[in-house]
Amino acid sequence: MEPLKVTYDEVANAAYIYLQAPGTRVARMYPCDPVDVDGMINLDFDADGRLVGLEVLDARAKLAPEILTQAENITRRTTGGQ
Repeated sequence: MEPLKVTYDEVANAAYIYLQAPGTRVARMYPCDPVDVDGMINLDFDADGRLVGLEVLDARAKLAPEILTQAENITRRTTGGQ
C-alpha cells in the first residue's frame, strides 16, 4: 500500500487527506458536527459508500505539525501564486 497523500493550503489553512487515489470521484460529502470536533472536518465518499478522503479546516489546530510539514503544499495553485 502506498503512503497516504496529504495536501495543504497555508492560506486557507486547509488540508486534504486522500484515502483513495487522487481524482476518485466524490459522490457525497458528510460534514462532521463542528461542535463535536471543535472545528470543521468533511468526510468524502464515493458512489459505493467508500471513504475517499478527509478535508480538515483549521488544519494547524487539528493536525500534527509533522503531517503539515510533509504534506504537498498547494498554496500557490489555489491562490494564483500571489
